[in-house]
Amino acid sequence: MTTQRDALESDPKRGVAELEQELKSSLAERDGIARENARLVSETKEALARQTATSDILRVISRSPTDVQPVFDSIVLTAARLIRRDKAFILRCDATTYWLVAMAGPEGPLPVPDLAPVAIDTDANFPSRAIVTRKNLHLPDWSAVELPEYERHIRETFGFNSALYLPLLREGECIGLLGIAGTHAGRFGDNEIALAESFRDQALIAIENTRLFNETKEALERQTATADVLKVIASSPSDVQPVFDAIAERSNRLVEALSTAVYSLVEDTLHLMAFTRTDPEADRALQASFPRPLSALPRREQLRNGEIVHIPDVEIEWAKIPDLRELARLRGFRSQLIVPLMSKGKVIGAISVTRKEPGSFAAHYIQLLETFADQAVIAIENVRLFDEVKAKTADLSEALEQQTATAEVLKVISRSAFDLQTVLETLITSAVKLSDANRGSIFLREGDVFPLKAASSTTAEFLQYWAANPPKAGRGSATSRVIASGKVEIIPDVLDDPEMEMPTGSLSRIRATLGVPMLRDDRVEGVLVLTRPEPGTFTKSQIDLVQTFADQAVIAVENVRLFEETKARTKELAASLEELRAAQDRLVQTEKLASLGQLTAGIAHEIKNPLNFVNNFSALSSELVEEMNDLLAGATLDTKIRGELDELAQTLKSNLEKVVQHGKRADSIVKNMLQHSREGSGEHRPADINAIVDESMNLAYHGARAERTGLSIALQRDLDPSVGMADVYPQEITRVLLNLISNGFYATTKRKAEVGDGFEPMLSAATRNLGDRIEIRIRDNGTGIPEEVKEKIFNPFFTTKPSGEGTGLGLSMSHDIIVKQHGGSIDVETEPGLFTEFKIVLPRTSQR
Repeated sequence: MTTQRDALESDPKRGVAELEQELKSSLAERDGIARENARLVSETKEALARQTATSDILRVISRSPTDVQPVFDSIVLTAARLIRRDKAFILRCDATTYWLVAMAGPEGPLPVPDLAPVAIDTDANFPSRAIVTRKNLHLPDWSAVELPEYERHIRETFGFNSALYLPLLREGECIGLLGIAGTHAGRFGDNEIALAESFRDQALIAIENTRLFNETKEALERQTATADVLKVIASSPSDVQPVFDAIAERSNRLVEALSTAVYSLVEDTLHLMAFTRTDPEADRALQASFPRPLSALPRREQLRNGEIVHIPDVEIEWAKIPDLRELARLRGFRSQLIVPLMSKGKVIGAISVTRKEPGSFAAHYIQLLETFADQAVIAIENVRLFDEVKAKTADLSEALEQQTATAEVLKVISRSAFDLQTVLETLITSAVKLSDANRGSIFLREGDVFPLKAASSTTAEFLQYWAANPPKAGRGSATSRVIASGKVEIIPDVLDDPEMEMPTGSLSRIRATLGVPMLRDDRVEGVLVLTRPEPGTFTKSQIDLVQTFADQAVIAVENVRLFEETKARTKELAASLEELRAAQDRLVQTEKLASLGQLTAGIAHEIKNPLNFVNNFSALSSELVEEMNDLLAGATLDTKIRGELDELAQTLKSNLEKVVQHGKRADSIVKNMLQHSREGSGEHRPADINAIVDESMNLAYHGARAERTGLSIALQRDLDPSVGMADVYPQEITRVLLNLISNGFYATTKRKAEVGDGFEPMLSAATRNLGDRIEIRIRDNGTGIPEEVKEKIFNPFFTTKPSGEGTGLGLSMSHDIIVKQHGGSIDVETEPGLFTEFKIVLPRTSQR
């Protein structure tokens, strides 16, 4: 202010001008700050609006898990308002066409016109181009491009001059488009495109949520329907009609059919037992068409053989069968699926479903009908048993008790659809009680053996025996015989059967035995066994009851299996991918090993000749030194000179001896390299692992005895009998075992030399069955391996043996054979001065 005042006093005009300029600058700065504040407020409002819109859409998604349309409507409305264009819309598409499903402008939702789907053609319209390329399509100015006919029509109708198409991709496939269009030309900003992409992602989330929800709901409905039918079976042990009615109604609903009918087959004639109604006239026509001889149907042979009949279009199939074609037209269906009811290999009926449209039925629908068919057979079998019981007054009390027990078991099955253990325990307890048995067991298949899964009235000794001796096909027990024959096996007195393998202890008190197979597709999946402490036979009614229980057990096992397969589908796909990657890695490694063998052989051959020259000339030079000393011995030389010559000759001789020593070690390495390159991987085939281990122990032992006279070492074998076969390269596995065992011999011999006579060398080999894997352990009580050496033992050419005794290739090649060629693992546990143990784990089935 003092300066301004001085300026005014000295030059009033100039001072006023400066004040005016300063005031203008201050005002301009304030306007800039105001504009910046306004911009920041605008951006904040815009960001808040976007965030609010995103939250609103996510809220709609959470409230509409089964219907994607409200989400689409919310997305297009929000997109039109926030991106400030005239229209936002969503298209859905399949492999050949696309169609409009939602549209809105800034003012609100717009009605979706009822238009036919548009064919996907990249030359005919812009959406097709985005669908086919699966990439964003940005068209800022339609006047700058040649418009296809479809877009010319859109421009004339709506006045569009710019558009942005964003494809909706699921697993790489386009399932729709999000489009933004405006009447004014102009590029979409990066922020606008990013916002549109977020809306597109929300549309995809809504579609995926709806798909997953509907699939889960559909699976739950199927399981519920299956359980409902089982409840009806349980509640109608003497009347099959409610079961047929329930199967017809639930099949029709779950298969999304026009109509469903259940038939029984009696003496080659089909009888209509239940059906879902369409209209009275069509219903009467269907009822009037039955009973009908099976021979009058066009696919009779397929039905007689128990095959599924699939008719994609009855208009074509029944063109020459007027009455059937007219019935189909009256009922209003074009396609039909017939699933036979099979009982003990014989057709006893069928389930038929129809649809209005021609075409095929999905595989999961066929599986669902097969499940209902099995349940219908159970109902028919239950009623047959019930009728037989009523017809035999002498056995009425026993039969009623059996039927009640069957109903109770079915209730357990229906209430415990996925609790297999509860169902099995209920089945075997009921079977023991109703068959006058003292003990019962259920064995289920696991590969070639059948472990015990459920038992009634057992002892700890009984459970321990079967845990240690899971049965398999043979003649030594009723269970083994059923596994081998697939038929019911009755042994009235095990003491009179010389083929029976009688256990000791309390198990030896078994006298009479009944074994019943649990069959699925003619394959024994389990065995239900009953025993008595006294000799005797089982009555036909008791055998029939146990067979029914066995059938119900198969159904329970199958229900759980189907549930587990559905549940584990994603996990199996991921595992399959990993297996393919592992197989590819092993294939690459095999090729690398083959290439390495060829390269190793070439290098070894190139080295061998000059190495032979070095070794030979070194030995010759050593002899020449001796000759030179002999010549100099007779010469008259000064004492000092003779001393120097002797020292030089001795040094020369010592150097030559070192050359010979290292030459021998190099020669050993070359021979080892040639051996590895010369021996191929051999044949990849199933092999007996215990036999390979035993043979390797013998070969290594006798080879070591030949090299080291007086070798004394204790060999121990602990070979698990259940290890069995594995898919391997036997020659390569033998090479690995020989190397590990030979190293063990070396380590124990070395420790004995250090410790003295008080030490007893020992080497053991053990195998163990790990299910889908096999474990091999080689352990010695030798010198052990220090920690710093342990980290390097699998490195190529690393060895701790003295020069000439080791090449450092054995453990390296063993590691590659086990890990890279077979997909297994090899680890070592050791304690210096005490022991070393190598553990090999191999997959039972290797990928070639």
